[in-house]
Amino acid sequence: MTILSIFDFFKDIFHHPMAMFKPEDIIKYGGMLLLFLCVYAQIGLFFCFFLPGDALLFTTGVFVATGNFDQPILSVCIVLVIAAFMGNLSAYIFGRKAGPLLFKRKDSIFFKHEHLITADQFFQKNGAIAVTGCFFLPIIRTFTPVIAGVVKYPFPRFVLCSLLGALLWINILVLAGYFLGDVPFVEKNLKYIILGMIIGLTLPVILKIVRSSRGIKTK
Repeated sequence: MTILSIFDFFKDIFHHPMAMFKPEDIIKYGGMLLLFLCVYAQIGLFFCFFLPGDALLFTTGVFVATGNFDQPILSVCIVLVIAAFMGNLSAYIFGRKAGPLLFKRKDSIFFKHEHLITADQFFQKNGAIAVTGCFFLPIIRTFTPVIAGVVKYPFPRFVLCSLLGALLWINILVLAGYFLGDVPFVEKNLKYIILGMIIGLTLPVILKIVRSSRGIKTK
């Protein structure tokens, strides 16, 4: 991976904007550096929620296994865990700083103080599973740490849950791709397998969050 290859990636995006959503191109042109930045940005920068996450991790594992990405699997996992963990901390700090400004705002069509109260109640009851499990939920993983910061979810607990969530998310998806990467069926049906994994991993978390939210509303 060189600076020139990253330049080629962004030049390709200029001519073909959809390239930024293709895990294969991110890995091919950007290597470890661009992988780190993509994982960090998708979690740590709320305006980058659209970047690929689960598909990128699984494809990275497949590429390492097939020799298309010449990096030790242990190094890949460590670097990406750090990226996810740092992204979560950055988003939390942003929410913590922005929180006082939100509480001072008056109610409007798009913002109501009762939403903050509901979010606070939710984190008091289900903060651990929300922070840990949000990594497996596209889009939600980007905004959960921000909300946790806004409602001032205890920082030490947030750090522990973030580290656990990052470890689980990165290792499950990257290692799944790594160990299944040499299977011909996986190579031919990679997109469908990724979709199935995303549904299988996210559905239980979504159901838990929905049930907990209903419990809060009925109180």
